[in-house]
Amino acid sequence: MLHRATLHRRAASAGAALAAIGALVLAGLPGTASARPTDPAAASRTAADPLGTAETSPALLTAMRRDLGLTQAQARHRLANEARAGATAGLLRLELGRAYAGAWVRGAESARLTVATTDAADIPAIEAKGATATVVPHTLAALEAAMTTLDRAAARTAARTTTVDAPVRYVDVRTNTLVVQAVRPAAAHALLAAAGIDRDLVRVETSADRPRPLYDIRGGDAYYMNGSGRCSVGFAVTKGTQQGFATAGHCGRPSTTTSGFNQVAQGSFQASTFPGRDTAWVATNSNWTATPYVKGQGGANVQVTGSTQAPVGASVCRSGSTTGWHCGVIQQHNTSVTYPEGTISGVTHTTVCAEPGDSGGSFISGSQAQGVTSGGSGNCSSGGTTFYQPVNPLLQAYALTLTTTTGPGPGEPGEPGGTWAAGTVYAAGAQVTYGGATYRCLQAHQAQPGWEPPNVPALWQRV
Repeated sequence: MLHRATLHRRAASAGAALAAIGALVLAGLPGTASARPTDPAAASRTAADPLGTAETSPALLTAMRRDLGLTQAQARHRLANEARAGATAGLLRLELGRAYAGAWVRGAESARLTVATTDAADIPAIEAKGATATVVPHTLAALEAAMTTLDRAAARTAARTTTVDAPVRYVDVRTNTLVVQAVRPAAAHALLAAAGIDRDLVRVETSADRPRPLYDIRGGDAYYMNGSGRCSVGFAVTKGTQQGFATAGHCGRPSTTTSGFNQVAQGSFQASTFPGRDTAWVATNSNWTATPYVKGQGGANVQVTGSTQAPVGASVCRSGSTTGWHCGVIQQHNTSVTYPEGTISGVTHTTVCAEPGDSGGSFISGSQAQGVTSGGSGNCSSGGTTFYQPVNPLLQAYALTLTTTTGPGPGEPGEPGGTWAAGTVYAAGAQVTYGGATYRCLQAHQAQPGWEPPNVPALWQRV
């Protein structure tokens, strides 16, 4: 379902290289830091509530039942367990400090959280919070540093085919290794040699997959670029009073005009990054209004209440204008993938399928926005994998505010003298003050009104 005509026609023009990047565009109109102890039980009890788990859309639950083989009750339990696991893992990451080596959930209902550490002395602390402890040789920081070195080597590799033939690289916390997936194992070994990485950290996997961008203001709805190619809306956003939406960078460049799913003039790309990242945002005209929804099964609205990052192993669903709703699980965060046009870093690898035209579309876990569809391999008939660009770095890069059902856009800092502010994107480990107290962030998210640190123990720990 690649858009062959446009792809080959534009490939002949160096000035239009974007459209020739092997992307899945679908064209054709219309058709350890010490901290004050936090009660883990309290965090567990309240983790799901502010994240909107209890208000999950029936359409999302239906898709989870179809794609993950769950009953509706199991799907609800899974989302609640994943919210609790994220909070617990965030607490333990702070408590274990440099020894922390990652966390993931397991089981049909994500009922089992495993936390890895390089220090056996951490086992009691991990088990005290209800998680399973595993001792591994490498810290997460060490693996991520090796990943950064590998990405730098990939960027400077003289023979481009070397990186293209070893297109996917990620830290697998479950096996405590840096994984390189390669069509030709020799390409992976050449890349590792260029990077000079300790081979004890690395596992090379042979894979036939050659990921490509998924070319083709409610998340998942179609939009058209310059009257031809089609992509999908990620999430509605605002920048000050300007409304618009987040999407994939490979779908357009600044000044590329867009029309909506109904082919009515919509807006234009304001900023776009690709390769390197796969991020962009479109400012819409006054005829379009940002809504806090993603298009679900049968056209039903799925609400967006925030952007808290889900953990490895968590369920995630995607909405796109070609294939609609499909669900799967998060395999790895912070993945690097090399498309024919260049390397994208910091994406998340999933088991969700996608097809041409789904690019830019919404990835959501429960009611929490996760990212915009970038690329992948396979399809929704025979199965495949897809990568998404996390939404929080996108929001931060372009100073955007996610449109949610929890309230208006950016607010004023909390209490006088406090540094916490709604609309700010916080990474895990970030520190703020609020009401005279200091808090440390447990899970990456964009702050929302009502999510002040004392109110959300799933996201903040008082220190």
